[in-house]
Amino acid sequence: MPSQSSEQSTRELQGIEVPSRDPMLERPQSRPAGVRDLLRDIAPQYVSNGVIGLIFSASGPIAVTLAVGAAGGLSQAELASWVFAIFLSAGLATVVMSLLYRQPLGFAWSIPGTVLLGPSLQHLSFPEVVGTFFVSGLLILALGSTGLVRRIMAAIPMPIVMAMVAAVFLRFGTDIVASSQANPIIAGPMGLAFVILTAVPFLGRYMPPVLGTLVVGVIAVAASGQFSLEAGAGPIFATPVFTSPEFTWASQLELVVPLAITVLIVQNGQGVVVLRAAGHKPPVNVFAIASGAFSVLNAGFGAVSACVTGPTNALLTSSGAKHRQYTAAVVYGLLSLVCALLAPTLTRYMLATPEAFILALGGLAMFKALQQAFVTAFSTSFTIGSLVTFVVTISDMNLFNIHAAFWGILIGFTLSRLMEPGDHAAARLAS
Repeated sequence: MPSQSSEQSTRELQGIEVPSRDPMLERPQSRPAGVRDLLRDIAPQYVSNGVIGLIFSASGPIAVTLAVGAAGGLSQAELASWVFAIFLSAGLATVVMSLLYRQPLGFAWSIPGTVLLGPSLQHLSFPEVVGTFFVSGLLILALGSTGLVRRIMAAIPMPIVMAMVAAVFLRFGTDIVASSQANPIIAGPMGLAFVILTAVPFLGRYMPPVLGTLVVGVIAVAASGQFSLEAGAGPIFATPVFTSPEFTWASQLELVVPLAITVLIVQNGQGVVVLRAAGHKPPVNVFAIASGAFSVLNAGFGAVSACVTGPTNALLTSSGAKHRQYTAAVVYGLLSLVCALLAPTLTRYMLATPEAFILALGGLAMFKALQQAFVTAFSTSFTIGSLVTFVVTISDMNLFNIHAAFWGILIGFTLSRLMEPGDHAAARLAS
């Protein structure tokens, strides 16, 4: 007879509401992992997954952060402090949570939240924006403490949420094509290596496809001479800067709610469904509480909110045995802490690599996660709601500074309730 926990996990994967008697703070299902456990479970493929997760975080997302901050008039010291904080919180939260729950629970920072700051920094002072970071972090922490987040996530059918994930992840698939066309010398060999190592299981056992793609990409970049490091040495170590916050009604009304929704629904929502699709049982309420707490920490250094992200966790769970994937998250977390210390140096070196290398590596590493998202979203029930969610999310509709992924889920779920009553009735009966 299946256990209560396995039945509950099945209901959650089906998008069926979890009974309210479950404890608000999800407890680990096994004892925390120690150093001996980590050394026993780690293997090259998990190290490569963690390294690639770090490369992904330290390239495109950092470029977005630097672009938004520079356009908003932030000083070099403020930008370096921002990068320091987001890597520090990502590393600490990931290592602690992954060892505690023995799951690959990867934290990062809100890229949609960073993007929505761009227009705000044009008319709000940076101290005002920092004030919204503090308040939104406290709001996220408060909502997580109520248990409301898990109830909302449990009420939305999994196919609808995975349709949102498929729409968000789609650009990683198109990035493979774009990078191959723009820079075939780099992206071509990487794609070929991924196909060969995936198609020939014998080779894949000795060289995991994503690791092989990374190695081939590095060789291609070095051989083509496309590594372009800017002349002039900058600072090596990060120096955190505290920005005294200012609290004004205009800034709070403009940013606090959008930032909170982006973290709890858009970002954490992606992370939760990606981890569930990989067979894990992520602690939704603890995610929310940790995101709020580390968002407040980030705010102290003038940085955007912390969160659990879909792409990072998709990379950490891209291969290997489920019970050993937490080691990939620990590698990612430890490297994030190193990046926090060496934030200026890391940023300078990562931005020196050709764009095609980053796009191809991220796209190929996300390929299986994108496939799983489409299969889950459109293969069974709630297909109308999933299609609406996908279309709205991919449209980049932006209302009230809130990311399109939120509107996709809201509109898709609402129309699904109206147009697919049979699927919802079947889900209630199955519970």
